[in-house]
Amino acid sequence: MKILVIEDESKTAAFLKKGFSEEGHVVDLANNGVDGQHLAETGEYEMIILDLMLPQRDGWWVLGEIRKHRPDQAVILLTALDAVDQRVEGLRQGADDYLVKPFAFSELLARMQSILRRSNIRTDEVLHYADLEMDLLRHKIWRAATPIQLAPQEFRLLAYLLRFPGEVLTRTRIAEQVWDMHFESDSNVVDVAIRRLRRKVDDPFPDKLIHTLRGVGYVLELRH
Repeated sequence: MKILVIEDESKTAAFLKKGFSEEGHVVDLANNGVDGQHLAETGEYEMIILDLMLPQRDGWWVLGEIRKHRPDQAVILLTALDAVDQRVEGLRQGADDYLVKPFAFSELLARMQSILRRSNIRTDEVLHYADLEMDLLRHKIWRAATPIQLAPQEFRLLAYLLRFPGEVLTRTRIAEQVWDMHFESDSNVVDVAIRRLRRKVDDPFPDKLIHTLRGVGYVLELRH
């Protein structure tokens, strides 16, 4: 997943970024409401974690803007405001869930999975293409019923390709979505990762799935 964390407490933000990254997710951070709202409106996120007490613009304003422009966006409020009326108001304003600080990271993950499981905008928990099967929750992959072991970065890359079969994905787009980095013309990080992924996903099998379009990018497409 790609996750946006809008949180002004640096320790909490760093804790969440580390935890989500270790789970194989890509994380963007914003430490105020204005920047958070801008990223929420212009980026592509499966989940937004939103603090209510933010500088410049508070979380209530950010939540309202998100709901105006992206009504189906999954949002969890994360805040020190623990009064019942605050929690009720958060849900009435359109939050999908509300978690009070301090919190257990495992509980946050469980609440996220519950929301995404019932969300209409989430892709299936198990992705399929040709004879390739990928279980996103259990982090397992099979090709022609043969288990394949991937590193976390390779797993994210393959999951991204599987979300857009047949669509040409540029190196810039892949770098931004999978590594959360701006692509530099002299960087070959995407090409190296694709080569490693091919060795595991394509080389042992007669039919090839991951193909290069010279000067353009990559496409997931079954070719005999």
